[in-house]
Amino acid sequence: MEIQIRPATREDLPALLELEQALIRDERPFDPTIRPDPVHYYNLPALLGDPDTRVVVATAGGQVVATGYATKKEPRHYLDHQAYAYFGFMYTRPAFRGRGINGRIMDDLRQWAVSRGLTEIRLTVYKGNEPAIRAYEKVGFSGHILEMRLRAEKDR
Repeated sequence: MEIQIRPATREDLPALLELEQALIRDERPFDPTIRPDPVHYYNLPALLGDPDTRVVVATAGGQVVATGYATKKEPRHYLDHQAYAYFGFMYTRPAFRGRGINGRIMDDLRQWAVSRGLTEIRLTVYKGNEPAIRAYEKVGFSGHILEMRLRAEKDR
């Protein structure tokens, strides 16, 4: 079955919402701070309408099987770039993993970013999510900073 990569449209919104929930289910084991359902990571209608964001989908046989987005962000004031591309909502249905779809999506998003002068590209991934880390490393990403957390007990 041929895989097509294309910009997402408003007609894709039901599939995008479904994939967002699948992503949240997959990430819950890595993050005990995700609130109970119902929860959303993204404002998908806003992302679809944002001129500084590109949302793409991969389709197979008319079904949306993977997604991702790139958006322009402002960095911390002390960094050496004026803006960067942030990649998010990287998700592939389990039955379609291992076919290079994520790499094709990221290549599309990288081309979009570079065409807008955004040569710094960042994303976040949970430390224990080894399959995702390997997929990102395969297309050239490397670990950069580790965010740490502590849930302090309230004083009694």
